[in-house]
Amino acid sequence: MLEKLLTMLIEKVSATKMGVVFAGVFFVIALLLCIFGFYKTLFIIIFTIVGFFVGSFLFNDKSRFKELLDRILPPGRVR
Repeated sequence: MLEKLLTMLIEKVSATKMGVVFAGVFFVIALLLCIFGFYKTLFIIIFTIVGFFVGSFLFNDKSRFKELLDRILPPGRVR
C-alpha cells in the first residue's frame, strides 16, 4: 500500500514542473525556520535524513538488518 502511494507521488512530482516542487520544499523549510529557529530546524532535517537512510538501507534487506543486530548484540548472549 505504501509502495503504491509513493509510486503515485513520484509520478505526480515528475509530471509537475520542478520549480513548483522546489518552491514548496523551500516554503516548508522557511516555515520551520520561522517557527522553530535555525538549530531546531537543522536538528529536524538531520534526523529526517538519517531516518530515510536507515529505513531505505537497513530495513530494505532483512539480512543486512540481522547482520547489524549480530554486530551490536552478539548471538548467544542476548537472543
